[in-house]
Amino acid sequence: MSEFKDGKILPSSFRDPGGFLFKRGGKLYRQVNKFCKTDYQSLINSGLYKKLCDQNLLIPHSESDIEPMFPDRSHCVIEPELLPFISYPYEWCFSQYQDAALATLKIQQIAIEHDMSLKDASAYNIQFHNGMPVLIDTLSFEKLRDNTPWVAYRQFCQHFLAPLVLMSYVDVRLGQLMRVYIDGIPLDLASQMLPRKTSFNLSLQMHIHAHARSQSKYADKQVKKSELKKNISRNSMLGLLDNLKSTVEKLQWKLKDTEWGDYYSATNYTDDSQAHKGELVEKFIKGAEPKAIWDIGANTGLFSQIGTKLGIPTNAFDIDPVAVEKNYIESRKQDNGKMLPLLLDLTNPSPGIGWNNRERSSLIERGEVDMVLSLALIHHLAISNNLPFSLISEFLASICQYLIIEFVPKSDSQVKILLATRDDIFPEYNRNDFESIFSERFEIVTREEVRGSERTLYLMKRNSS
Repeated sequence: MSEFKDGKILPSSFRDPGGFLFKRGGKLYRQVNKFCKTDYQSLINSGLYKKLCDQNLLIPHSESDIEPMFPDRSHCVIEPELLPFISYPYEWCFSQYQDAALATLKIQQIAIEHDMSLKDASAYNIQFHNGMPVLIDTLSFEKLRDNTPWVAYRQFCQHFLAPLVLMSYVDVRLGQLMRVYIDGIPLDLASQMLPRKTSFNLSLQMHIHAHARSQSKYADKQVKKSELKKNISRNSMLGLLDNLKSTVEKLQWKLKDTEWGDYYSATNYTDDSQAHKGELVEKFIKGAEPKAIWDIGANTGLFSQIGTKLGIPTNAFDIDPVAVEKNYIESRKQDNGKMLPLLLDLTNPSPGIGWNNRERSSLIERGEVDMVLSLALIHHLAISNNLPFSLISEFLASICQYLIIEFVPKSDSQVKILLATRDDIFPEYNRNDFESIFSERFEIVTREEVRGSERTLYLMKRNSS
């Protein structure tokens, strides 16, 4: 990954005075600064670290004896368990976001039991590991201060509650606002966008609408901290967390039929063809022996599951929130832990954002991956989006070593549907040109016709030159 460079602080961790992430010798480390020594020791000695790790709510780590990057600032260096892939909130489906929010609240409740508290409630501190949401920022904890409010309450509302409420009450696509508002969706904006009926929901009135008015009241005013702080007992804080938990749990997103959410029932594949395609995909995967797979255009993850059943971590990307939601719900039931469904518009993938465009990495920066599956996708890219084969192959070669790709000819009914409402301006869209252009960057290892269809499945390997 290009953001992982030896001897450099990772751009995602520069804001924290308590410590930072860095890489050395291909391994990831976190320096714990002296500034955070007391809180870090309390996390370990209180038993909170062990309990959270036992419940798979905090990424585990081991203490390392390597030389710190800045010895004069350092208390210790830890080596956290390395995640296969870092995802961002604007790539999550509704249920993923909801599970991440509930995990954050549960972590805070357990922390209070150990006289500690989350000082950060950033959605970016949660990742999906082994199929479950887990906190990755070991330095997010501080000693609990008696009679003081939860310092991360506003951040939780902006990072979790506001996006979820907008996705539930207005449009699920509004989760994409987190790409614009990297520090969380402003509550005044959320309040304005929500329907009037939410004002009569006591919890949403308190956490969103009244909270937004309070922020506006004190915006750009010099107010003493003592005037803003109110004494709050431990029981009151637990009551606040219970109310937030109940509010999040009650949020729903009703799945609607979409073009892709019901794709497999509408495809022109027979059951025999579908099964044969799956057999070919499995054979190609076993032949290449990848350690990780990205399935781009995965829909509900039917073929992604072939990789996960082989024990291979697989990211299943799709543009349709309904398809990703169905995939996540199903993979959560299976409890395999190898599937990571994510939202992705391949023609407008996640960019580098934040400070210097590097705080949150682009999709390509989070590659490359051993193998990419690109099944029933080439016609959508080439015809629906006017992308020439040369650009498609260039992109795919930049992110993978092995490629399983399906060519769908113009005679296929799905391509005919795409061409029904537009002129055929794609003379290059044929199997010979496809093979010729892709051969400039890939070696065609093998090709096989999908039985009972006009489609061809290829296993390709990126050229070494």
